[in-house]
Amino acid sequence: MTTTTDESGAEERPVADLAAVDAWWRAANYLSVGQVFLQDDPLLERPLTPDDIKPRLLGHWGTCPGLNLLWAHLNRLVQRTDQQVLYVCGPGHGGPAALANVWLEGTYSEIYPEVSRDAVGMRRLFRQFSTPGGVPSHVSVPTPGSIHEGGELGYALAHATGAALDDPELLVACVIGDGEAETGPLAASWTAGSFLNPARDGAVLPILHLNGAKISGPTVLARLPDDELRAHLGGLGWDVVEVAGDDPTEVHEALDEALAGIHERIRDVQADARAAGRSPADAPRAAWPALVLRTPKGWTGPKVVDGLPVEGTFRSHQVPLPRAKTDPAHLEALEAWLRSYRPEELFDADGVPTPAVLAADPRHERRIGATVRANGGRRTVELELPEWEELGVEVPTPGTVRLESTRRLGELCRQILVDNAEQANFRLFCPDETNSNRLGAVFEATDRAWMEARTADDVGLAPDGRVMEVLSEHLCQGWLEGYTLTGRHGLFASYEAFAMVSASMTVQHAKWLQEAQKLPWRKPVPSLNILLTSTCWRNDHNGFSHQGPGLIDTVLSKQGSVSRIWLPPDANSLLWVGDHCFRSRGYVNLLVIDKQPQLQWMTPDEARAHCSRGAGRWDWASTDQDGRPDVVLVCIGDVPTLETVAAADLLRRFVPDLAVRVVNVVDLMALFMPDEHPHGLDGITFAELFEEDVDVVVAFHGYARAVHQLLHGRPRPARFHVHGFREEGTTTTPFDMVVRNQMSRYHLAMDAVSRAAARRPGTEELLAHCEERLDAHERYVTTHFEDLPEIRDWTWPAR
Repeated sequence: MTTTTDESGAEERPVADLAAVDAWWRAANYLSVGQVFLQDDPLLERPLTPDDIKPRLLGHWGTCPGLNLLWAHLNRLVQRTDQQVLYVCGPGHGGPAALANVWLEGTYSEIYPEVSRDAVGMRRLFRQFSTPGGVPSHVSVPTPGSIHEGGELGYALAHATGAALDDPELLVACVIGDGEAETGPLAASWTAGSFLNPARDGAVLPILHLNGAKISGPTVLARLPDDELRAHLGGLGWDVVEVAGDDPTEVHEALDEALAGIHERIRDVQADARAAGRSPADAPRAAWPALVLRTPKGWTGPKVVDGLPVEGTFRSHQVPLPRAKTDPAHLEALEAWLRSYRPEELFDADGVPTPAVLAADPRHERRIGATVRANGGRRTVELELPEWEELGVEVPTPGTVRLESTRRLGELCRQILVDNAEQANFRLFCPDETNSNRLGAVFEATDRAWMEARTADDVGLAPDGRVMEVLSEHLCQGWLEGYTLTGRHGLFASYEAFAMVSASMTVQHAKWLQEAQKLPWRKPVPSLNILLTSTCWRNDHNGFSHQGPGLIDTVLSKQGSVSRIWLPPDANSLLWVGDHCFRSRGYVNLLVIDKQPQLQWMTPDEARAHCSRGAGRWDWASTDQDGRPDVVLVCIGDVPTLETVAAADLLRRFVPDLAVRVVNVVDLMALFMPDEHPHGLDGITFAELFEEDVDVVVAFHGYARAVHQLLHGRPRPARFHVHGFREEGTTTTPFDMVVRNQMSRYHLAMDAVSRAAARRPGTEELLAHCEERLDAHERYVTTHFEDLPEIRDWTWPAR
């Protein structure tokens, strides 16, 4: 045991020697094995029997020794330097390792007193692992110190990078399994050094753990020649440090030396970038260290089982002794394996870790499992938000003013950046589309973050920029997830169709938030805000490949406690929704609106009242005069709103005796039954809007099936007739898109009169008019390559 000293020479804190590090490692390995196999006799107080073995053996042993080794050595680094460390475990299936370490350091027992740091608690720790009523096998939400589950591989380094942004004192140790390193998102994540600013951000230490195998075969990077791997990572800007071996003593010494040198290098980089008088805008691009650690898969486990090699092979990936409960040879091998760690040196008679082990514990708030960074809601500072109404649009008459609504959201984000510049807790993330999505006002407040070389032709690039642009939806969303999970705020803006690239990330994040709600010690973090623009209805210039509203369905399937979907039809409603989402915590907020010029419908006051309800009738477009309508027209989304209001105008002109009610829905979740979603309209309010026995024609932004799903349980749901995206599209005109998908004003008007309870005078004339105009449209667009003037220039007529 050694100690560190302050500048006066006074002793400050103990630092574990390598013997203590080894004891911690052996204890963590013992606990990891116990979680996979044992349900009783945790301290091996007698020979193991089949009754001591769980009936179902689940878990992943192969990665655990490496994860435990790194945790033990990071403990020593923290003791030596007082560095604040966040541990991101890419091999998320190494759950036993993370649980073992947080139990050893005491964090787990502080949060879960029933899993005490003694023999009783050890038995609970073993019994709860991957069993009914227990905890998952991954490094999951209930695990202290975690922000990353890792069940779906690929996002570890992106999450680590997001966590390091704007947190200059933090070191994120990100363990990357060599299986995960084969995924696309992880491969792109190596570009982190192009965006991390050593003057204002924390450091990310990628630790590529090469243990050589996946479930049943070798990994690519582990089989590369050493010089090729160094060249690969070096070419991506990383200063590679390598540690390899299978002798514990030698590996301990080499890893200790490597981490000390890496930390010194990081400090030097940061000190240079933060030198007196130097601005973050002048910070140089850093050659950050990256550690490559080669150790055997399943190290310290059984070397041979049933005559086949296990340690160092894919056979150690999961459960190396799968018949421990039924095969005496496997049971004997398991006991020998457990006793090889010399548990009598690691735990006293009561099961408490011995001083030899606890010497490697950093203690108190510096414990890796106790970092506040992994409980971001505890450190969240609320945004200073401007009065959004001051950015609002004047709308003297509905449907007469035309502008690009997302520009106003860009102005809101610009003001947020200005008002929160000092606390530096807001960023915009976008795949190289910020200007394209009409959010360019943010560049009046900041630039794009960029640490690479710049040329005279570049615009808006700077090391201290706060807009994160890279052509990867995975990275943009992953960075934002790491940023919000550690307590900061932001917006991810994407073309609608390509948000599906990272849709599974959205699913995983929603699952994390849902489980976090069950844990009172995890405080709600800022919401994951996703803006979808360049939508299917207005990507006519790009064509069919750019048309896909599927993320709505993805988010719709998540629990109502975490999912929100907003479809504002104009700028003022978008501003209200944006303000609401930036204030919220613990949700996935999906905002869907196009970037092209569109008619404006509501004043700021009207938008506030309408959006707070989630849905409401538009009396100015209706003709039912507060009476019983013959038909209800419902619009959900910006283009559907335009076509619905235009259809209402047709009905008013041709069939004036038809009582039509127009309802606009901003909050898609309002259609759910109240017991399915907290935003669901109660039965009385739902009936006031949609009646109980009147046919309803719905124009919806996405796939029609989504609305039908929402309406399950409502009165006579078959009376709702939904027009939505039908997978019809090409490079064509905007109006031709709605025609092809049968959501045009003409299709809606014809459907409305066919659904009305009574046939009113003028119906035949309307039907003939609609058919004639659809024919005229087809002839015009194929001749002139643009929409008819009556379509392009349509506004709500003054009356």
